[in-house]
Amino acid sequence: MPQMNRRNVLAVSTAALATATRLAAMGKPVAKTPFAFPPKFLWGAATAGHQVEGGNVNSDLWAIEHAKPTIFAEPSGDACDSYNRWAEDLDIVRDLGLNTYRFSLEWARIEPEPGEFSLGALDHYRRMIAGCRERGLTPMVTFNHFTAPRWFAANGGWEGEGAVDRFARYCERSAKALADQIGYATTLNEPELLRIFKWMPGLMPAELVKIQTQMLAAAAKASGSDRFGVMIAGDADRLLEPLIAAHRAGVAAIKGVRPDLPVGVSLAMIDDQAVGPNSLRDKKRAEVYGAWLEVAKADDFVGVQNYERQRLDAKGALPPPPGAELSQMGAEVYPASLEGVVRFAHAATGKPVIVTENGLATTDDIRRQAYIPQAIAGVARAMADGVPVLGYVHWSLLDNYEWIFGYRPRYGLVEVDRVTFKRTPKPSARVLGDIAKRNAV
Repeated sequence: MPQMNRRNVLAVSTAALATATRLAAMGKPVAKTPFAFPPKFLWGAATAGHQVEGGNVNSDLWAIEHAKPTIFAEPSGDACDSYNRWAEDLDIVRDLGLNTYRFSLEWARIEPEPGEFSLGALDHYRRMIAGCRERGLTPMVTFNHFTAPRWFAANGGWEGEGAVDRFARYCERSAKALADQIGYATTLNEPELLRIFKWMPGLMPAELVKIQTQMLAAAAKASGSDRFGVMIAGDADRLLEPLIAAHRAGVAAIKGVRPDLPVGVSLAMIDDQAVGPNSLRDKKRAEVYGAWLEVAKADDFVGVQNYERQRLDAKGALPPPPGAELSQMGAEVYPASLEGVVRFAHAATGKPVIVTENGLATTDDIRRQAYIPQAIAGVARAMADGVPVLGYVHWSLLDNYEWIFGYRPRYGLVEVDRVTFKRTPKPSARVLGDIAKRNAV
């Protein structure tokens, strides 16, 4: 056998690359060694209460959806009727071959009035959690996925007096009823999202900001208050401190009930890429993620939620490259962005990572079928380099209510008939399920 010195290795690598290139040009598949994920890797799909349950009438979002004027394209209404059809949804997750279901508790259902907790709502979520366990699914539960009770918003929301203590009380009460069977928990969903918006030029034109202000004023009046504070329509800078305090208080409350339950926070993270000299990438990372990544160092894991990349030069954010494929949301379709944020989140915190959301808004499921394995391959590359990733949870299980955009964006692995609520898994659902069954990509 010849000695494999640096020159020989280079020659062999060059020859192999040339062969692979020729095979690809001929349309022949290039053999590769599959990456095997750890035995207990979490493969899942996600939903959020307000987006799928329907009839969340006591919530702050229901109030602003129905305000006049409103920035919402349409109200949530019955959503996907998952409050009644949750067992069917869990059956779909199990039958696809996944082992994890991420969903959220609805604070407005559990505490419809201050200090008044609904045993019926808590029993409902306990049945859901038990239903996951009965089907071999790990319940990954978000305690707050954007929405809050209407009374909380009428008190100023997260900036209102006593907001942190009220959130901690809700977390403690919910944990006492539910935590014993939860697999993983997150306190807040994308609490730094508004900070990302500040780096997305043109996202909130002046006319939309004006309508949003009028919407909140109308909701306040309808609630008999002079203010109406909502997380997704607040001030990014003023919300930073109370949301961090709420997360810490929520973790303490949940851990106080069950110390061994893994608890973290799910962060919206764009794959920020530097372009040219003096790029503002690191400035953006510090402003948007810095405080939250510091907080996450004290948690058991960090959840990352990624849908796109953003290139930044010395002047700021750049538009997608000419000719780039765009999603329904106008974002560049770039599956490798997930790998970038997984690596960055772990490097910044030293904590294990869970991909709590990743997906593609498109009506063309063929694109989703291609996107899923490409994104997961990026996770595999990061793990091969030593990044501890505990799971991949796709957004979303169902075509659901996408906030101000209504029902137009389609992220789901499963189509939902808007009249009959019939669920129909798409081919992309099978793609993810097959990867999960193999536990390899």
